[in-house]
Amino acid sequence: MTRPSRLARYGFADNGIRAADLLGPDGLRLWNADAQEPVDPDAAELLQALSRAADPSLALRQLHRLVDAVSRAALRGNGGPVTGPGEQIAESPAADAVLSALAADAGLRRRLVAVLGASSALGDHLVANPDQWRVLATGKTGMPPSAEGHLEFDDATQGELTVAALRTAYRIALLRIAAADLTGGRGLEPTMAALSRLADETLAAAYAIALAGLPATTAAPRLAVIAMGKCGGNELNYVSDVDVIFVAAGDEDLSAGTAVAAKLIEVCGLVAWPVDAALRPEGNRGPLVRTLASHQAYYRRWARTWEFQALLKARPAAGDPALAREWLDDLAPLVWHAAERPEAVADVRDMRRKIIDNVPPKEVDREIKRGPGGLRDIEFAVQLLQLVHGRIDESLRLGGTLAALRALVAGGYVGREDGETLLRGYRFLRTVEHRLQLQNLKRTHTVPDDPRLLRWLAAALDYTAEPGRDAVEAFRSDWVGHAAHVRRLHVKLLYQPLLEAVARVPAEALRMTPESAGRRLEVLGFADPAGALRHLQALTGGVSRTAAIQRTLLPMLLQEFADAPEPDRGLLNYRHVSDKLGGTPWYLRLLRDGGPVARRLARVLSLSRYATDLLTRDPEALRLLADDAELQPRPHDVLRDGFVAAVDRHLRDGATDPAPAIVAVRASRRRELFRLACADILSQAGDLAPAQPIDVHAIGIALSALTDATLGAALHAARRVRPGPEGLRFAVIGMGRLGGYEMSYPSDADVLFVFSAPEGVPDAEASSAAHAIAEELRRTLGAPAPDPPLGVDADLRPEGRQGPLVRSLNAYAQYYSRWSKVWESQALLRARFVCGDEDLGREFEQLADGMRYPDGGLTRDQIVEIRRIKARVETERMPRGADPNTHAKLGRGGLADVEWAVQLMQLRHAYALPDLRMTRTLEALTAELNAKLVDRVDAAAMTAGWTLAAQVRNALTLVRGRPTDQLPRHGPELAGVVQLLGGGDPGEFVDRYLRITRRSRAAMERVLDA
Repeated sequence: MTRPSRLARYGFADNGIRAADLLGPDGLRLWNADAQEPVDPDAAELLQALSRAADPSLALRQLHRLVDAVSRAALRGNGGPVTGPGEQIAESPAADAVLSALAADAGLRRRLVAVLGASSALGDHLVANPDQWRVLATGKTGMPPSAEGHLEFDDATQGELTVAALRTAYRIALLRIAAADLTGGRGLEPTMAALSRLADETLAAAYAIALAGLPATTAAPRLAVIAMGKCGGNELNYVSDVDVIFVAAGDEDLSAGTAVAAKLIEVCGLVAWPVDAALRPEGNRGPLVRTLASHQAYYRRWARTWEFQALLKARPAAGDPALAREWLDDLAPLVWHAAERPEAVADVRDMRRKIIDNVPPKEVDREIKRGPGGLRDIEFAVQLLQLVHGRIDESLRLGGTLAALRALVAGGYVGREDGETLLRGYRFLRTVEHRLQLQNLKRTHTVPDDPRLLRWLAAALDYTAEPGRDAVEAFRSDWVGHAAHVRRLHVKLLYQPLLEAVARVPAEALRMTPESAGRRLEVLGFADPAGALRHLQALTGGVSRTAAIQRTLLPMLLQEFADAPEPDRGLLNYRHVSDKLGGTPWYLRLLRDGGPVARRLARVLSLSRYATDLLTRDPEALRLLADDAELQPRPHDVLRDGFVAAVDRHLRDGATDPAPAIVAVRASRRRELFRLACADILSQAGDLAPAQPIDVHAIGIALSALTDATLGAALHAARRVRPGPEGLRFAVIGMGRLGGYEMSYPSDADVLFVFSAPEGVPDAEASSAAHAIAEELRRTLGAPAPDPPLGVDADLRPEGRQGPLVRSLNAYAQYYSRWSKVWESQALLRARFVCGDEDLGREFEQLADGMRYPDGGLTRDQIVEIRRIKARVETERMPRGADPNTHAKLGRGGLADVEWAVQLMQLRHAYALPDLRMTRTLEALTAELNAKLVDRVDAAAMTAGWTLAAQVRNALTLVRGRPTDQLPRHGPELAGVVQLLGGGDPGEFVDRYLRITRRSRAAMERVLDA
């Protein structure tokens, strides 16, 4: 009785029990049962080879069957009886010859055992053809047998090729390819190329058999066989339909050509694999063979996007090569313009989704070809990029996925890291597919869920157990990782908005030659085509990868610039940004791969001088355009804490110079201003808009919160360098638009400074210290810097500029109780605590409540005074030469009109109606409507007027880059404002503005006269 555990060490199943019988004296005679060891060193080498097979037990069984078949065949050849396979192998010189050859030829031993352990089907083939094992033997030169995929026929076959001879030659060639693949004799790409070459030669041989079968009276047709799909791309796998299209030269070739094509399909089905002609025009409903003219007519009139996508892999395979080349040359222009169809990109995406939807749900997670993260994800992404960019870049016109992907990386259309990730993923998935198909020579793309088959697959892929993880777990880990990366990059590449934008640009416009670019610039409306061309040449000149990516981006960007009122400015700004960032590794990669970043940047640069100035001072802020979440205002507390932390970083360890801290705060403010400006510019940009667009009200709140944080940080720095007496309380009160959370881009920060002296400290000393703090705050924020200034305006304080900059809470109380005027009560309607000592700020708000919500409301004289002041403001504060009909702030029906009307109602009624006690204009107007103080029609008119005027004021600053309140009646600035606010005809926009503000003015007058 043997001890099978010794054999189990070689990896045989069943603890080696079955292996002991197959290797024992009645079997291969390689194992000494008594000594529990191989019979000799040669046997030991063979056993070691078997242990390294994907499935040692399968390899042993197949080897046993092969040697038995060789022995029985030799017995029959010597006149012996015909016997079936059995457990016992009869001793014979033929059987000994097999084992001797395996002992003498290490290459043969490695190749044969690898095939027997990885493929039941090829093992069965060798058992059925016991003489063919010799085709794997090492040649006399010491080289392995050719595995290039060539068919080899014996001398007897040279005269007349038969189906049987073709089948034998095909299987021998396939056997050699598999052996080289399994033993590491070649990589994936040479294996796919060899399988494709074998398919070509098989098609050619079948074509010859079909021609020979024509009646003698029938002339040979001019017929071309076009390889498609994986065969056309020279990336065929072991078991696959071979996709073809048949092309006849003319009508006279149709009948004979159809007969030849049908016979070819029959022969190939008997020899190797099914031939699939379903990619032909009209698919299986159409004729098997069409003439060249018929193909031309179909593809010009009826072909869909997926059919042109399929033609990317078309190449001659058999038949008439000249006819095939003529067919390809005729259709090539159609292929390379297919992406310009409006629906082309969407068609490719839809086709990929349909493929996934058609995978059975129970298999979708195990499908390495059609499932998410599978081979089709890579192929569709690559093919869509080829269709879009291959229109002008002929280096991308390649049939193979790997070759095309490398060309896309070389051309800068795909990032190096992304390209390498996809290459690795493709190689991994195709290798898994090859091993799955080799096992039974069946068409499959599904990873098994049976544990035994999974162990075989992992072993076939050369996975071995590691500490803490077996081979199957290691395989699963790699598979999941590759699939996740492939899916992520598939979505990134297939769904990037840049792809659609480039696809919409005509191919001629993509050719960035000086002549074509010059013509294109004139057509697009550039005022200075020569200057624009110089910018293009500076950006795209040379052979660097940077220039290549710019050549991809610029045709699309030019189209975006042309949609703006001043295309030249957009291009100039883009060059400035590129000059600053062109040397950074992420800049162009972000524009190419960062979703809508490139088109968003084009809109920002071409429409807004304000945002462009911010970006040129902080180019890194460009990254904000890549993420919709970054185009949302940051919460007030996040801004406040972040700005204060910046101050603390620069004023630690006893530092007393506030300048570096304020520089950091202003830089942070600049970044936040760019964030808000871009969100504003993009909010009405259609498909470029962030997921949550922001309106003028949200912008006002965000700008006010940003100003709060800036003032808070500046005050924090001022208190650090000028602390004053211990216990001194100091607060900043927001007034005007700051107090009402209604700031616009050009708004100053209207403030009041208030302090409270600590107990025991003279008021004069406390006042002096508070004054120093306020001056330090104003000085640091007002210092010259390359940032949009934040003016700190304290002119609304008691006595205006003639009064002290800072007052104590008691001093404010005394002033307001004795000398305050009605306009100061009106100004206090917006007063709110901003920063500093919160308790002191709330105390000031309580003090202000007594003034802004006076008991009994306003007297008749006070109402008359407010109307008088309003009239003076309209005449005295309106800038010289301004058009009062289109002045957003002080013009008729604009911001001031609505605010005065709303504030008058608050002054009159808020003492009795607490719901009116709020600082924001439109919120107060809504409260007045709810209290039936304002007519619904008037409230709607004033809301519309105030909102439109606020939008125009912000848009004017964004477009011009500097503050203005005057809406122009014509010109590029008006066009820019209109485009920012949703587009349309500029003249119609001005008419709409006049109409809305006229209604707002009338409503305001009715409220003031009520």
